[in-house]
Amino acid sequence: MLFHMEFLSHKEGRMAAAFVDTAKIFISAGRGGNGAVAFHREKYVTNGGPDGGDGGRGGSVVLVPDPSLSTLMDFRYKRKYAAEAGADGSSAKKSGRDGKDLIIKVPQGTVVRDAETGQVIQDMSGVDRFVAARGGRGGWGNQHFATPTRQAPRFAKAGLPGESREVILELKLLADVGLVGFPNVGKSTLLSVVSKAHPKIANYHFTTLMPNLGVVYVEEGVSFVMADIPGIIEGASEGAGLGHDFLRHIDRCRLLVHLVDVSGSEGRDPVEDFDIINAELKEYSPELATRPMLVCGNKSDLCYDSDNAARLKAHVEAQGYQYFDLSAATHAGVQPLVRKIAEELASLPPVKVFEADYVPQPPVIDTTGEVSIETEDHYWFVEAPWLEHLVACTTFSDFESRNWFDRQLREAGLFDKLEAMGIQDGDTVVLYDLQFEYQR
Repeated sequence: MLFHMEFLSHKEGRMAAAFVDTAKIFISAGRGGNGAVAFHREKYVTNGGPDGGDGGRGGSVVLVPDPSLSTLMDFRYKRKYAAEAGADGSSAKKSGRDGKDLIIKVPQGTVVRDAETGQVIQDMSGVDRFVAARGGRGGWGNQHFATPTRQAPRFAKAGLPGESREVILELKLLADVGLVGFPNVGKSTLLSVVSKAHPKIANYHFTTLMPNLGVVYVEEGVSFVMADIPGIIEGASEGAGLGHDFLRHIDRCRLLVHLVDVSGSEGRDPVEDFDIINAELKEYSPELATRPMLVCGNKSDLCYDSDNAARLKAHVEAQGYQYFDLSAATHAGVQPLVRKIAEELASLPPVKVFEADYVPQPPVIDTTGEVSIETEDHYWFVEAPWLEHLVACTTFSDFESRNWFDRQLREAGLFDKLEAMGIQDGDTVVLYDLQFEYQR
């Protein structure tokens, strides 16, 4: 028998490896294409002028929730994702083709976190798509740099790099009800009875090594999603057993159903079991301790002369919980429990969506390098290696980002240099693919 149990454990271990609920990946958007240097050439047309086209925008990395996915397994073997770069511009003022966006499908309920800070960037259960890294802008062709005195500019601008970052994908199941309790208390059996789910059921600990979901139909127009969470043991919140890996899947559940074995078949005390699991939930997340919960004394058909059920009922009701006698194996007490779950869910708020708390930190850019400034006909062309990085890191549609950009230029002394060279109000400053009117 010992050999048999070890064999099952090894086999189940391989099965558990197929479920992946966290993954760290590196995403990189495409670089913008370079602008072109070209001049119009046509018979009988003299001095056609510059007609170099702009570079295309780099592709973005876009995350899309896919209901057909239930695991982050695809990210176990591939960790780097890069979108396509934009194409360079060409003559005849033709812009380069934009790079294709890279679409990455993730399971519904995936939470995207910043790998460095752990802050939530986006909860994919609340959106249809999310741009996780934006592609770089394409560089301008020489058509943009013609002035009355510089009619044949022989330069264009390079495309800017796209955003890149390392993120953690964390799957938190989208379920209304979470079944919790020690291993082998009958959670999988109950799920198989009330839904069409077919979890593996056996009489040994940790039969369930990955969460199982099932839809429970109560009546016309009334249904809910139930999750069977792998068995939690004492110390799970600190990493013992399997509970540490799967406690996160209870985070979204609106209602918990706590199953306790009252048969005494394993020599444990049901009251003690109830308190241990509740303590683990509280240790993992104090908010879970306040989550609505129904308590079920399962395997009541095997209770015989024991007072376990009566003691557990008195104990939980003293703490304000509702108690149900249950035998999932014989279906006794199942329907009253299902109806009560549906009744409770009708008055509870919807499944939790995690609010983004990620605040992008401005990059530290060394602005002490040399700056090239050329002027012609009230146009001021400014270039510097650090300036390209600064432009690429700025979101000009965001007010705070624009203020940060302006502050960086002032601290770098760029405005002082321009004023020392004689720039006037209303002159145009050209920074790569940006143009703005100078105002003191």
